[in-house]
Amino acid sequence: MLNIDTILSIGTDAEFEACALELFRYQAERCEPYRRYVELLGIDPNEVESIEEIPFMPIRLFKSTDVYCGAEAPEIVFTSSNTGSTVASRHMMASLEAYRKTFTAAFKEFYGEPAKWSIYGLLPNYLEREGSSLVYMVDTLIRECGSGGFYLNDYERLIADIEADPKPKILLGVSYALWDVAEQYAPKLSNTIVMETGGMKGRRKELSKKELHAILTEGFGVEHIHSEYGMAELTSQAYSKGEGIFRAPKWMRVMVRDVNDPFDHAPAGGRGGIDIIDLANLSSCAFIQTEDMGRLNTDGSFSIEGRIAGSDIRGCNLLVHNM
Repeated sequence: MLNIDTILSIGTDAEFEACALELFRYQAERCEPYRRYVELLGIDPNEVESIEEIPFMPIRLFKSTDVYCGAEAPEIVFTSSNTGSTVASRHMMASLEAYRKTFTAAFKEFYGEPAKWSIYGLLPNYLEREGSSLVYMVDTLIRECGSGGFYLNDYERLIADIEADPKPKILLGVSYALWDVAEQYAPKLSNTIVMETGGMKGRRKELSKKELHAILTEGFGVEHIHSEYGMAELTSQAYSKGEGIFRAPKWMRVMVRDVNDPFDHAPAGGRGGIDIIDLANLSSCAFIQTEDMGRLNTDGSFSIEGRIAGSDIRGCNLLVHNM
């Protein structure tokens, strides 16, 4: 069985494909919701010989079933945020240590050692509930940094602390809270990366990324807005250093599918529904059919363009109607 150290040491496409196929066969046997989905599709896991043939499980199954194949009881269950009218997803993780290793390795890949940074977390809606994997990640990184902290609604103290901090800084916040700070105070921050995690969470009107980033660059006096792309159902995160172009760590891969046929993937340069292979999802399902729309670039980077209208796609319906 693969372990997290093997996954995080992947360095070539051949290693990625070999690990993906091994994990697919394991999860197609051990992860009950995924096993049933694969069976309903009439796929024999032993006959799957390439990544392109692996089916992606609809992400909404994390809301209705236990997507888990760990040998022991999960060490933690992370949950997604919701508006109160939707059911939260539940991601059962066998090992918190594996999660820590994964998000730390991804952060180092894109930003270097955490210790050189101060991280300031502006995540009010996440802090106000339990079970957030994002809060756990940011809290751990803040501890590794040794400086920074979480802020709820005290924007003036946040700005003052950032301005007094001599280290390079990352202000990581949910979109609506960053918008509030930029609009109310327009602080011109120096030596600071502003990173948004997405989501208005019903607090403010939805904007395109381009519109939001224009407001934030002007308000904070920075050249680019960075972004973090993650979700409760994933163990890994992708990062954008500007222009909404994301890059994934070497053990994570993004593909795009036809929104009318979730089993048909577009070539690089195409637009469609986002499918994700996250090999760090060792104890759940590593092959996720998300409800995000996006575009895949020829160099493997990608952009997110919003949500699929209705989010009722044939792959999910096939499973829901037969379970």
